[in-house]
Amino acid sequence: MPVKPNISFENLEVAFASKSNRDLKKMYLIFATINNNVAVSVGTKMANWAFALKLPIKGIMKKTMFGHFCGGEDIEDCQQAVDVLAKYKIHTILDYSVEGKGDEASYDATKNEILRTIERSAGDDNIPFAVFKVTGLGDYRIMTKIQEGKKLNEKESVSFEKLRNRVDALCHAAFKANTKILVDAEESWFQDVIDQMVYEAMEKYNQNTCIVYNTYQMYRHDMLERLKKAHQIASKKGYLHGAKLVRGAYMEKERDRAEEKKYKSPIQPTKEASDRDYNDALRYCVEHIENMGLVSGSHNEHSNILLTELISKYGIKPNDDRVYFAQLYGMSDNISYNLANAGYNVVKYVPYGPVEKVMPYLSRRAEENTSVAGQSSREFDLVKREIARRRK
Repeated sequence: MPVKPNISFENLEVAFASKSNRDLKKMYLIFATINNNVAVSVGTKMANWAFALKLPIKGIMKKTMFGHFCGGEDIEDCQQAVDVLAKYKIHTILDYSVEGKGDEASYDATKNEILRTIERSAGDDNIPFAVFKVTGLGDYRIMTKIQEGKKLNEKESVSFEKLRNRVDALCHAAFKANTKILVDAEESWFQDVIDQMVYEAMEKYNQNTCIVYNTYQMYRHDMLERLKKAHQIASKKGYLHGAKLVRGAYMEKERDRAEEKKYKSPIQPTKEASDRDYNDALRYCVEHIENMGLVSGSHNEHSNILLTELISKYGIKPNDDRVYFAQLYGMSDNISYNLANAGYNVVKYVPYGPVEKVMPYLSRRAEENTSVAGQSSREFDLVKREIARRRK
């Protein structure tokens, strides 16, 4: 009979084991700021303004927001973060977080940088995954046009073929390096085109081991069925299905576009519906783990506990390479460090890139922490409690 996992995300000694008292004080200031909506709005605008005017604020950013949420400015800079995480049995995903300029040269530059992350991960157990966004490799407007069933002109057709080649080149490189590769989910109006490319890559590269993973945003009301259908097709065709589950990242944008264009919003009616489908997706993936790979990308404590219970229920070893927990660097350390301490596979997304070019990413992290109910307050409370614990 499965034993209920004995794990608590309230163990702050484990959660903050890698942090010095000075680190905690810095975190206190960062989350105190993020916990204030006005401070986030004003601070983000001022930082972008300062970079636009080429004011010398890079050093300040490196010691505050950038230093907390990012690993460095390039792959080599991230080594310290990789080493610290590895010390506590947490794996790394090097996440190139620079948004391209939207031209062929920038798409090629992004592809080449992702190839470098794959090369870096090859043979290093501490970096088992690479990751990319398809919009970093090609024009979303062309993908939108394809999904709408519109015919491409000659220039667009050439551009789309280049995009397909870039996606395949990254998946092929991951296959050769024996590195797992995650393809991020994006907006619904071109996600079908992304899915098609990813499933073609899975059929080529997931024959013997799960290399390529698609991402499923469970805040979409149709996503649980899409996940099941994709897995069933993979089973029928004889390849392994890689699934990364997230709740989602484009909710307001999705709702606004649906309202503007007068179609039914793809977003779940309530947060409870998203939570239900996320947890049902976990159950489905673990039930079918014999021909799946699962990455659970969640900062939700209940979902993470549920996955540990499912792992136990189905007799899966905590360190089974088919199941990973994932969180963002600089967030939810109470979840990541306690899971890793209990022997589960945990990966942290470690973003990197030149400070000024990672500002859009940092702005989103700050905004998400203020908009997600209780996230910044939760992080802030944990830091305060650990500071108080150490003073006793």
